[in-house]
Amino acid sequence: MPELVLPTTSVRASFLEAMDEFVAEGAERSQTAAWIDHNAPGWRDPQTFAAFVEAVRADALEESPRPEWHVPCTTLWWVDGGHYLGRLAIRHRLNDFLLDVGGHIGYDVRPTRRREGHATAMLRAALPWALELGIDPALVTCDDDNVGSVRVIEAAGGELEDVRGVKRRYWVPTTR
Repeated sequence: MPELVLPTTSVRASFLEAMDEFVAEGAERSQTAAWIDHNAPGWRDPQTFAAFVEAVRADALEESPRPEWHVPCTTLWWVDGGHYLGRLAIRHRLNDFLLDVGGHIGYDVRPTRRREGHATAMLRAALPWALELGIDPALVTCDDDNVGSVRVIEAAGGELEDVRGVKRRYWVPTTR
């Protein structure tokens, strides 16, 4: 059964296959796309991949160095045994950009595993993590034309606040 876990080297082979899927799809404007831009193909080396995993995990720490426009972020991977299915990021607080466009929580599912309910399950599973970080409610955004994400967010209890440009902004309770 899939579960959210902290990034781990144990799913390296499947993670790399998933990244190849995102590249083939032409992934843009996501954390996954940024990872690919900054790390591939170097992370095919197991030691480089291990360093990448540690850096992603360290990004959750307040004291970790980061660009001034970034906030601490807990990244979780949606895995089923040794299979990487997707990733989810919980941003610990909102800056102006995140309040307008990015939100507290962002996610993506590997292309070959979409339309299987993973995004819905991932978002629901992330809400207790967000609550533990003191986030309630969580802002979750998606493109206005992304019908799949609209359904995912609304299934998690998201209430539409507004649409700003091409972004729909929802507030999702982290307590039930």
